[in-house]
Amino acid sequence: MDPATTIAAFGDDAPMMLSVLVFLAGGTLAFAAMIGFRARDAVRRRAARVGLDDNAPSGGRRSLRYSGLRAAQKLVDYTTKHYSEADSGDVKILRRRLMQAGIYDPHGAAYFFIARVSLAVGLAAGTFFGMPMLGFNGKASFWLFVIFGGVLGYLAPSFYIDRRIKAKRMEHQAGFPDFMDLLVVCADAGVSMEASLDRVGRELGDAYPSLAANIHMANLEIRAGRTMTEALEHLGERLGLDEARSFATLIQQSDELGSSIGDALRVYSDDMRHKRLSRAEEKAYSLPAKLAVPMMVFIFPTLFIAILCPVIVRLATGNW
Repeated sequence: MDPATTIAAFGDDAPMMLSVLVFLAGGTLAFAAMIGFRARDAVRRRAARVGLDDNAPSGGRRSLRYSGLRAAQKLVDYTTKHYSEADSGDVKILRRRLMQAGIYDPHGAAYFFIARVSLAVGLAAGTFFGMPMLGFNGKASFWLFVIFGGVLGYLAPSFYIDRRIKAKRMEHQAGFPDFMDLLVVCADAGVSMEASLDRVGRELGDAYPSLAANIHMANLEIRAGRTMTEALEHLGERLGLDEARSFATLIQQSDELGSSIGDALRVYSDDMRHKRLSRAEEKAYSLPAKLAVPMMVFIFPTLFIAILCPVIVRLATGNW
């Protein structure tokens, strides 16, 4: 049909109808282009996922990040398998130390040995390449610094574990008397030992989080079927305190002899409070001895200078 004839047929509405037709044609063309682009993107995504595992990250198998993660995971799994099968005394001591430091990861031993080897090699290599920049290349002390860097890197994880154990032990010693006092309150209220441990663990969560976590693990062991004595013995091993081990022995003897647990807890709680007071007094009495060295090094020289300086000035100038 001729366009002029079409315009004449629509009369005055011809411009509006022409605009509608142009809009429909443009919208259809844009919709077709959008569908084409989406289909192409979908084909690209499916092609990129061909041959990949379900657990692979978005970077794919050939990405550097994925390869590094896979290599690190294989190394951790191999080290964990090796040290989990080992039943030597050193590995047992290491696992006990990790538990006392608050590290309960099953791969903790593997991470420890990997960190030890990595730090030893890294610090030795860093010292080897860094010392020449400071002018120590070719000197006799060069290899001593390299060996010292390797030994320091090898011992650094042990120092870190020891520091964490010390911090955890201080927290446990500070919170154990409060733990015993709350157990006495629960025993006087007629609450069972299992319920008392659960209640006291929740009460100590804000003040002593590590102690509360260990008490919660003891509750989980009891729910899993272990006896109260075994759970408390494991609690004492994780806390690393003689007081906790004595507490487990106390509960076992009270159960075997049929004596009152409330009376035994009350006596033991008093003993814990006296021990905490004794530790505080010991620290207070040792304070003057600890202050002797700082006073001799920093305070006494300053006093000598302030007292003798005017005399020296007068002697030097001759003004008496």
